[in-house]
Amino acid sequence: MKKTLYKANTRGHANHGWLNAYHSFSFANYFDPQRMNFGVLRVLNDDTIAPGMGFGKHPHDNMEIITIPLSGDLEHEDSMGNKEVIREGDVQSMSAGTGIMHSEYNKNLNKELKLLQIWLMPKERNVTPTYDQISLKLEDRKNKFQQIVSPNKNDAGVTINQDAWFNITEMDEGKTLEYKLHNPENGVYAFVLEGDVSINEEKLNRRDALGIEEVDTLNIVADTSTKLLLMEIPMTLN
Repeated sequence: MKKTLYKANTRGHANHGWLNAYHSFSFANYFDPQRMNFGVLRVLNDDTIAPGMGFGKHPHDNMEIITIPLSGDLEHEDSMGNKEVIREGDVQSMSAGTGIMHSEYNKNLNKELKLLQIWLMPKERNVTPTYDQISLKLEDRKNKFQQIVSPNKNDAGVTINQDAWFNITEMDEGKTLEYKLHNPENGVYAFVLEGDVSINEEKLNRRDALGIEEVDTLNIVADTSTKLLLMEIPMTLN
């Protein structure tokens, strides 16, 4: 088993006033050659967006983009004709493929928007762009895994162009869970949204992350009430 610990206070940070962003990997003006990616996971941005503010229309291509609102409402519009609002409990994915344009704004004028934006390198390049969005029941993640991303159209979660599975859970203090990888050649990037947790005996706190390779099962213990995101991803591009 190979483990890499990423403490919350070692992330890149940029406060633009309207946007307060923490970068788990090199992004924009934050560059660390030791933090370019974990397998196909290229970006994990932990963003707080001021009321009414956001990202104007901008392009993407050949990237899998997953957006997870943590609180507040995100207004999205893109060149595929989608105009949606994404709220806590929703998950959005886009396969940018040959290229898209989109914009993202905090829909509310009286409260902040908090979200995760995650980019994965795609399994296949230059595919036709696609969009997916789902609404989930928060109670379905209580002391169990709720799958939110998968590569299979008929499986739970939004669909992406990569052999990756994301699960989220909210665990009561003292509860334990076991996660078995779909493919033992994959790695898992575990990101602690709230609370304190031990994963394969490694203790993590709020916003800490753990990259795990060369293992087929994770043993998870909630040391306090915990909210945890697990991202199982290929460690190499095809």
